Amino acid sequence: MDKETTPSEKLVLEFIEDTALTEMMRRRVSSLQRTGQKRQDGERLLLPFEAVHRLDFSIQELNFSRWYFSLSGHGRVTITGISQHWTPDLTNLMTRQLLEPIGTFWRNAADPEDLPLKCLEADMQEFGERIAELAKVRKVMYFLFAYKDGAEAANLNCSIEFIPEK
Repeated sequence: MDKETTPSEKLVLEFIEDTALTEMMRRRVSSLQRTGQKRQDGERLLLPFEAVHRLDFSIQELNFSRWYFSLSGHGRVTITGISQHWTPDLTNLMTRQLLEPIGTFWRNAADPEDLPLKCLEADMQEFGERIAELAKVRKVMYFLFAYKDGAEAANLNCSIEFIPEK
């Protein structure tokens, strides 16, 4: 007989915008622009439509279950994981630290508001599994959220569900 998973056996983690980290990265970009310097070779600068988010893992032995995302209005959101335990006060973000695949979901401008968001399901599944893998070795993980085609942070809710390993 299959035992159905009860809600208490699930862990839903909300992606939290790290405003201090986002601001620090924006200062790096403006500092380079102000002084006329170039970025380091391989450095990944924060773009104006991006923000840093984080997941805090209270439990580290997890299996990916599913994504929850909602976006009021239309637009495209991409989520890129950062593989390193990143300390932007000490090191700059490097392109090689970005994970593949990225998570992407969207709603086209012509789509009705009640139409579910579209996503690349296989990539979202693999990305969720990759996050669960990395959670085994860290308590915090950082992500770049990019808001495009009319998407705005204020219109987004995004979380990820895991099932703790027994």
